[in-house]
Amino acid sequence: LAYSWLEREYKIEEAMEMLKTAYAAESEDPYIIDSIGWAYYLIDDYQEAEKYLKRAVEMMPYDPIVNDHYGDVLWKNGKEIQARYYWNYVLNLEKAEKDLKKAIDLGFRDFSRAYGDGIEGFFEPLLYFLVWLDKLLVNTPWPVIVVGLAALAWIGSRSWYVVAGTIACFLVIGYFGMWEDTMATLAIISVATLLCIAVGIPLGILMARSERIQSAITPVLDVMQTIPSFVYLIPIIMLLGIGKVPGLLAVCIYAMPPIVRLTNLGIRLVDQEVLEAAEAFGANDRQKLFRVQIPLALPNIFAGVNQTIMMALAMVVIASMIGVPGLGRPVLRAINNQYLALGLMNGLAIVALAIIFDRVSQKYGDRLQKHRKS
Repeated sequence: LAYSWLEREYKIEEAMEMLKTAYAAESEDPYIIDSIGWAYYLIDDYQEAEKYLKRAVEMMPYDPIVNDHYGDVLWKNGKEIQARYYWNYVLNLEKAEKDLKKAIDLGFRDFSRAYGDGIEGFFEPLLYFLVWLDKLLVNTPWPVIVVGLAALAWIGSRSWYVVAGTIACFLVIGYFGMWEDTMATLAIISVATLLCIAVGIPLGILMARSERIQSAITPVLDVMQTIPSFVYLIPIIMLLGIGKVPGLLAVCIYAMPPIVRLTNLGIRLVDQEVLEAAEAFGANDRQKLFRVQIPLALPNIFAGVNQTIMMALAMVVIASMIGVPGLGRPVLRAINNQYLALGLMNGLAIVALAIIFDRVSQKYGDRLQKHRKS
């Protein structure tokens, strides 16, 4: 509150009291020290301001705001040469920042111009497969799709409740005219999940087998999970433009970390005594991995698959902004035009897909581990 008052030059004396209270508790906080100095500057006590701001500059020599404040107070105290030094330092910092941003922008632009066509060609088979699956689902008669999805739900869950819920959800979706958008969403989620499994599980295995690889990949996963989704849309659009493949890659970047992390965790949680027993029976590293570690890690791996599907569905609306067809487009149109019913119905269709995928994958994972419970 004190910071906001100082920015508006409002209630400066009250802000000063609040900052002094904070200073009594945190006397080494450079931001509090800088703010107290600036408060003294605003009430024209330049000597006290210089004392605090000098200390703040010593603690944060590379902060442009602190250097700018210190330059202002030095100027008021008649120290013009020193003030110009700090002001020039601020200008140089700002210029360096601008030059760095410009270099990044120009470098990535040159890279996209030089290699953009080659990258598009690399992903062309993926585009063909995605378009083929999309057309297959859209053009196949709806009774065949419903029966096929019900059969898959039964194979995965062996639960009549899940099968009945699947059939009911897809019949309601078709009744309300959302069938084609749902099939397009189903196509891109299926391809994205398969791609995440094909890349994520081997990465998780590599992380579990090597501490060095884990320490190298973990920061990348942290960035993938924490960076705002709109940010990594920018380089994808610059490289590949707008369309299905850029949207698919955006979905995969957002949805892949859980399966990598949980595969790594599952393999690392395998009991060491079990591995020693496998070695005692003459198992080599490959046999231990595929016949011992991966089967015992399946609960964690399927939890990762489950979370990957959920995150992929959560990304559908954002991916629609760069040309991905499906249920995200009507939701985006509803947001832009404030159509509550349209957004609610398509949003509930996404929720229905998420619940079906979640229940089927959970039941399948439980079935795989039934021998443990017995």
